[in-house]
Amino acid sequence: MPRFPSSDSTQQLMIAYMPEDYQVKPGDCINSIAFEHGFFWESLWNHANNAGLKQKRKDPNVLMEGDVVHIPDLTLGQESAGTEERHRFRLKGVPAKLCLRLTDWENKPRKGVPYILTIDGISKTGKTDANGRIEEPIPPGACRAHLKVQNPDRVEEYDLPLGHLDPIAEDSGVVQRLTNLGYACGDETGIGEQTRVALKAFQARHSLAATGEADQTTRKKLQEVHGA
Repeated sequence: MPRFPSSDSTQQLMIAYMPEDYQVKPGDCINSIAFEHGFFWESLWNHANNAGLKQKRKDPNVLMEGDVVHIPDLTLGQESAGTEERHRFRLKGVPAKLCLRLTDWENKPRKGVPYILTIDGISKTGKTDANGRIEEPIPPGACRAHLKVQNPDRVEEYDLPLGHLDPIAEDSGVVQRLTNLGYACGDETGIGEQTRVALKAFQARHSLAATGEADQTTRKKLQEVHGA
């Protein structure tokens, strides 16, 4: 709660919270969790009580539903400013960034492709860079985005559920990445018959043993090609 002392020439903003353990929900990432609780994402990700989660998941943007994030006490913050004056404060780490990379079937970058990216009803236009990348600022709590790619002969549209990518160590994460890369896995959420066919196709394309099994080598390559 703000406290403005009447007898001092400064204004102080003081906030305190009790520590807690937060259970990850679909769509959460460290950035959104940190923003919700008043932290920089690095403060949570690098906290000693989250070392096990960091070791297990590796990537702060790829958590699994049910993971537990420790939320420590907020460190008391204080800013001084003269009274009866107007001041502007900027929150570090906001906005976050959405980073995408468009490639063709041979995994070559699609450069200079016009796009329209809509997040929370706000649309932005641009072109992919020389590496096929799109980088746009987004609110930390954004849940969905819509991407329209404007090719000369066709228009591609994609709904992007932000924060809903499961870790590569989970079978569901393997299925999601294969699907995002254009391999048909049907409605499977685990390694079923269709996903094994997709895995064989992916493995063959990338000069891996086409076993249809999601071994560590395949998971590593899948994560590399997918970009996350």
